[in-house]
Amino acid sequence: MIEMEERHHYTHKTSLKANGNKHLFSNPPSPSSLRFQVFSAVFMRTGAAPPASMAVEEEKVAVDGSTNGYAAAVVTVSSAGEQRQLDAGALFVLKSKGSWLHCGYHLTTSIVAPALLSLPFAFASLGWAPGVLCLVIGAAVTFYSYNLLSLVLEHHAQLGRRQLRFRDMAHDILGPRWGRFYIGPIQFSVCFGAVIGAALLGGQSMKSIYLIARPGGMMKLYEFVVIFGAFMLILAQIPSFHSLRHINLISLMLCLAYSACATAGSIHAGHSSTPPPRDYSLPSDSQDRVFGVFNAIAIVATTFGNGIIPEIQATAAPPVTGKMFKGLCLCYTIVVMTFFSVAISGYWAFGNRAQGTVTANFILQDGSILVPKWFLTMTNVFVLLQLAAVGVVYLQPTNEVLEGLFADPTKDQYSTRNVVPRLIFRSLSIVTATLIAAMLPFFGDLNAVIGAFGFLPLDFTVPSVLYNITFKPSRRSFIFWLNAVIAAVFSMLAVLGSISAVRQVALDAKTYKLFADI
Repeated sequence: MIEMEERHHYTHKTSLKANGNKHLFSNPPSPSSLRFQVFSAVFMRTGAAPPASMAVEEEKVAVDGSTNGYAAAVVTVSSAGEQRQLDAGALFVLKSKGSWLHCGYHLTTSIVAPALLSLPFAFASLGWAPGVLCLVIGAAVTFYSYNLLSLVLEHHAQLGRRQLRFRDMAHDILGPRWGRFYIGPIQFSVCFGAVIGAALLGGQSMKSIYLIARPGGMMKLYEFVVIFGAFMLILAQIPSFHSLRHINLISLMLCLAYSACATAGSIHAGHSSTPPPRDYSLPSDSQDRVFGVFNAIAIVATTFGNGIIPEIQATAAPPVTGKMFKGLCLCYTIVVMTFFSVAISGYWAFGNRAQGTVTANFILQDGSILVPKWFLTMTNVFVLLQLAAVGVVYLQPTNEVLEGLFADPTKDQYSTRNVVPRLIFRSLSIVTATLIAAMLPFFGDLNAVIGAFGFLPLDFTVPSVLYNITFKPSRRSFIFWLNAVIAAVFSMLAVLGSISAVRQVALDAKTYKLFADI
């Protein structure tokens, strides 16, 4: 009976989302269909099993999609006592209305972010061959892992149990404790850490633009972080993930633009009359070299990382089959175009002197600039604008949790009862992230910590485990052992990378102070 109730709820929830905000009577129900919906709602509320004849009609509704907005609304209101059926986070934030193109836009914003500008810095600890190899492996394994997650989500959706969040997957497949105490906290840390990183890098981009216009200006980094945080505060009020689709299309164009600028700027600097000194040698101290390698691996993992695959797939309108794969193909086309061009050109131009972001290398210590001022300003503007989109995308899991805690799903999404808590708590989230970014301006180190602690297990290890548990491939099959090897290898790398990243933070903590102006 429980399975029938869940299947019934999924059918009508899907119908309600498909109809969106259409007028309740724009497609009036037939008497028999409406009668079936009302009686079925009563059965669900009382806990009684519906008659067999009604179950047959339910199958027909699920197949031909004839359920209408009015009937679905009846079911939703009638089942107010069901926690899963009235989850405000899922209803308001994770609206399932998008196409595969929208999934592609969301994926591109969440993966092809300004963190890719730190790839030459990672190459400085790896060298040429290992650096390129890490990029290839990172692209191949993450594309494979994200497809595994997508297949698991599609499988459960076909069974009538669509999982909208990462912690839903962990709860249903691994058990409630895994979702509550492992996947949930790690995903929250990763996503909120990305918001902090976006605020920090946004402040750095604004300061770069300021110093180009006013060399020797007296404004501090934390002041720009606060200004950028105020900009994100406005965007954070956008109600749902699906509402970001147009912003993320612009974001896709912006990432192509600043990646092209970074590549062209590196090539121009390398061929200038006074090129920067280039040295491709690795650290001579063996301990520094080992820790540098694991730190670089963590940076690469962060660059490819995406902790919100289920939430992105949740924005796709049913049926979801194949939509995420198309979106991933679009995203990874952009990944190949941007990641490899920036990493190779930046390391070629600056060698082991590559800084945390390659655009920082365009400005020398004496204040001279290796590229035209207008070009560097334009690059930083592109980065600045996309960072706002990245921060808002990674804020969605936090928004979803807050909506689930403080919103009333029986009220309209735009009612005063729901708008006021949304405004207050989303603003508090941005204020907290901005404060942490201003206090701890170590973007490269923060990038490595996030990658080692969160992205490595979440994006490389967990998908393989979830797939093997869900589909139970034969232990003699190639895919079982491939997934097992990926999970084991990247679990070890996560531990080693975490140690290396924490060590680097400890070393830098001796140099920098809170609210440092760097």
